[in-house]
Amino acid sequence: MGKLRPGWVGGPAILSYTSPVTAPSPHIVEPTRWDAIDVARGAAIVAMISYHFAWDLSFLQLAPIRVVGDPGWNAFARGIAGSFLALAGLGLSLAHAQGFRRRAFLSRLAKVGGAALAVTLATFLAFPDSYVFFGILHAIAVCSILALPFLKAPIWVVAATAVLCFAAPRLLTAPAFDHPVLDWLGLGSRDPVTNDYVPVFPWFGPVLIGLAIGRTVLRRRTAPSVARWRAESSAAQLLAWAGRKSLLIYLIHQPVLLAALMGVLQFAGPHPEAQARAFLQQCTAECLGTGSAGFCQATCACVVDRLRESGGFRRGASEDQSRISSLAQACLRVDPP
Repeated sequence: MGKLRPGWVGGPAILSYTSPVTAPSPHIVEPTRWDAIDVARGAAIVAMISYHFAWDLSFLQLAPIRVVGDPGWNAFARGIAGSFLALAGLGLSLAHAQGFRRRAFLSRLAKVGGAALAVTLATFLAFPDSYVFFGILHAIAVCSILALPFLKAPIWVVAATAVLCFAAPRLLTAPAFDHPVLDWLGLGSRDPVTNDYVPVFPWFGPVLIGLAIGRTVLRRRTAPSVARWRAESSAAQLLAWAGRKSLLIYLIHQPVLLAALMGVLQFAGPHPEAQARAFLQQCTAECLGTGSAGFCQATCACVVDRLRESGGFRRGASEDQSRISSLAQACLRVDPP
């Protein structure tokens, strides 16, 4: 669907909106919460946690899986981000169906914007070279403001603008947008280095789709069945609870996951195959500056094979480095450049 840095993805769909339901009579009934939206948001939260759990396992080398750069995982990440943004647009249309509620909007915007700033500061301290400067929360906050004119625009205008948002990265990408100040647009010729990148283009598109769906549903004279549905099973109630607490869960789940898995890492150590995969990737990348791709891949693969034969990686960094250098020399003697 366009640019998305497959690192830390997901996020709350502008918290949870209380949505007015249109009654058959001219009188408007009291606002009510749509359990279906809370459950959908909760399901997206579960998917997000699952993705981040796999990402953390890969990042800490606790499992031999590759998340970043894998097409399947990338598609999963895009689906999660798109669902949150579409739910944000849907909630926006329902919350302001009877007129713009400025105080409620500004209150939610302040919460999401504040949370986005907290994510930026926390990731800057943890990952200064790849901190999150425009992730899912930043996108939700900015796109919610951009969506305000579309609350009353004709539906076809909303749909057409969504299509243009999806097409913009293909049609408008240019080096002129490569300045860091413009990275939030998503129209540069290269992606910035960051753990979560959800720029306005194309990701304003799902917000507009959700908004158009909400406005279309509310055109009916009677409340749709989805608005009357209630979460009754334990699983549905748990998902609905997660959907209502989406912002809090988003903010705390990664620190909790990382802390727990780093504790596991201290006792179990990294997975040998995960170490081998990471080493092979790093070795090949460093070698490409001095040799051909085929030579680098063959030499690094030889070193990995010899490491496996000699007991794999060890915990002492200096010992490992010395052993790796000796093995690399042995591989070069067998197959010189």
